[in-house]
Amino acid sequence: MESKSTTNLYETNGHNGHRVAVIEKELVTDSKALESRILEKPAEELQPNIIVEKETDQKAGTPKRKKPLGLILAALGVGATVAGSFGYHWWKYASSHQETDNATVAGHIHQISSKIPGTIAEVLVNDNQQVQAGQPLVKLDARDYQNKVLQTQAALDSAQRQAQAAQSNIAFASQTTTAKTAQAQGDVSGAVAAISTSQAAVEEAKAGIPAAEAEVSQAQAGIPVAQAQVAQADANLQKAQADYNRYQTLFAQGAISRQLLDNSKAGYDVAVAQKSAAQQGVQQATAKLAAAKVGVARAQSRLAQAQEGVTQAQAKLAASKGGLQQATAGGQQTEVNRSQYEAAKAAINQAQASLKDAQLQLSYTNIVAPAGGRVGRKTVEVGNRVQAGAPLMAIVNNDYWVIANFKETQLEQVKPGQEVEVKLDAFPHHAFKGHVESVSPASGAQFALLPPDNATGNFTKIVQRIPVKVIFDQRSIQGYESRITPGMSAEVSVDVK
Repeated sequence: MESKSTTNLYETNGHNGHRVAVIEKELVTDSKALESRILEKPAEELQPNIIVEKETDQKAGTPKRKKPLGLILAALGVGATVAGSFGYHWWKYASSHQETDNATVAGHIHQISSKIPGTIAEVLVNDNQQVQAGQPLVKLDARDYQNKVLQTQAALDSAQRQAQAAQSNIAFASQTTTAKTAQAQGDVSGAVAAISTSQAAVEEAKAGIPAAEAEVSQAQAGIPVAQAQVAQADANLQKAQADYNRYQTLFAQGAISRQLLDNSKAGYDVAVAQKSAAQQGVQQATAKLAAAKVGVARAQSRLAQAQEGVTQAQAKLAASKGGLQQATAGGQQTEVNRSQYEAAKAAINQAQASLKDAQLQLSYTNIVAPAGGRVGRKTVEVGNRVQAGAPLMAIVNNDYWVIANFKETQLEQVKPGQEVEVKLDAFPHHAFKGHVESVSPASGAQFALLPPDNATGNFTKIVQRIPVKVIFDQRSIQGYESRITPGMSAEVSVDVK
């Protein structure tokens, strides 16, 4: 196959300025065939000046005309000259070129797929259509993703309101805590002062009780004295009354004078008065005792009140301390509110990220061309349900190159930058120009799914193929940009001189 390629290249070769006509090839071929036939003839069939052929004319059935041997030899000479010229030119061409027909056109093929699952709503391109980068290709049903955007937007609004409420609670709780702390501290100070006052009242009440009890004892001691005085006055009254009655009898008898009767009457009145005074003394002593007892009761009541005041003051102190602790806890509530505010801000960030993700997912419902080129292998239709990553179509870029797989024995003089002539099987009458861009870092076998292992013991040396990347010259493919496609077969000749 490669020798045929060499012949074709030689026929249209323009590198060395020589062109051999097809007629010369046919002449050489005929002379070689004739020479081989002459050598195969037996000796008896050869004559000094003519050659007799055994073949007969198909129409007349008679032997063909005899050809002069000189003409044949002349033809052989011309053929040899042509063959020599051809061989020289072929050797000159082959020594300065390396060629192969194991080459194909390659290009950028962008596989188009959906990043999200969905239902196809619109297909905006047709097979083999030329598209530009960013041009819409397919639209998915976006309603589900629009709802997701609305949901995430609502979640973001809710998180922002919660953050505002938490921030307001921080200021309110701080002010409330300050006021409660000041009030609780004042209550504690007042409760301590009240306890001191109540304790002083208790001490005073305790000090007043013995005095009151002493007055009771004194009053109780005065009652018997008063009663004794009443008894004494009563005895004096009885003696005075007996004397007065006796003096009345004696006065009536005329035994005594009127003066003695009046004296006895005065003594009697004095005794009555003394008895009355003694009785009043008893009453006064009794009243004084009752008053003393009332004083004791009052002192005890004051003591009880003072003690109750101490208890109340202590309870108020405990309550004030509880209020102070509550105010302190209010400060901790402020910290809790700050933590809630930080959590709300984190929720805002999360909601914003979710919103951006939902908006990004919504943007994925419009599938656009990643690069300019032509649409190929379109398999998507309206109404299809597609999954993420499922192939929908391909965009074939207009940037092409050729991958030529040379034998490793041909690469001795192949270098990047060398001129290349490319002929595509699709356009056999047009030669494209290019240059070597690079040589593969490994053979094609090394990149195969199952690379060969020469250490298995079944080694057979095989000439390896090394891919060489050839770039088209843009001027040489003008007018063919839309006709060249990746996968076309090519024949490549590298000028290595």
